[in-house]
Amino acid sequence: MSEPSPIVLVIDDEVQIRRFLRTGFELNGFIVHEAGTGAEAIRSATLRPIDLVIVDLGLPDMDGADVVERIRSWSSVPIIVLSVRDAERDKVAALDAGADDYVTKPFGMDELLARLRAALRRHQPTPESAVVATPDFSIDLAAARITKDGDEIHLTPTEWSLVENLVRNPGRLLTQRFLLQQVWGPQYERETNYLRVYMAQVRRKLEPDPSRPRYFITEPGMGYRFEPPDA
Repeated sequence: MSEPSPIVLVIDDEVQIRRFLRTGFELNGFIVHEAGTGAEAIRSATLRPIDLVIVDLGLPDMDGADVVERIRSWSSVPIIVLSVRDAERDKVAALDAGADDYVTKPFGMDELLARLRAALRRHQPTPESAVVATPDFSIDLAAARITKDGDEIHLTPTEWSLVENLVRNPGRLLTQRFLLQQVWGPQYERETNYLRVYMAQVRRKLEPDPSRPRYFITEPGMGYRFEPPDA
């Protein structure tokens, strides 16, 4: 029996953009629902099953980040922001509100489809006892243990907390503010230099080439993500 087609809710006030996305998504096996306002989108998301949400920030009745926050308050559905806004503050606000990814317009359909597929893969729940294996190291989340080439790699408690937060959210961009709050506490949310220093230490211990990271990726000005080997 074939897998059911994923259902995508497209939220954008521009009819042309919705039509373009509908065509591209349906040609690639998605079922598409549309909404032109935030209120319509929230109502749609509560009335029917949705596998993924695409939302613009510039909606006529509310900011798209508010839509993200409202949907996220009751649902863990993957949410991708698709917006012409490219300012760092807009990206960070959307991600802090609960978005999983951020794509700026203009965009390539192939890239957007790849991000949709990756978001759907990441949405599969990860058991607490999961072992995350890469070609270069293995992380046992339950045992708080990392091995590389058969040897156990020692991480400090702070390094482990940083790695654990990223690995438990594979592929998801975690903002600097979120990581600082989770690892160091709310009073440290502006100390971005802490992240740079500790991420460099993690990469030296785990990445095959720390100067060209494969797993622990920086999104400049926004945050970091862990990219598993099959992403």
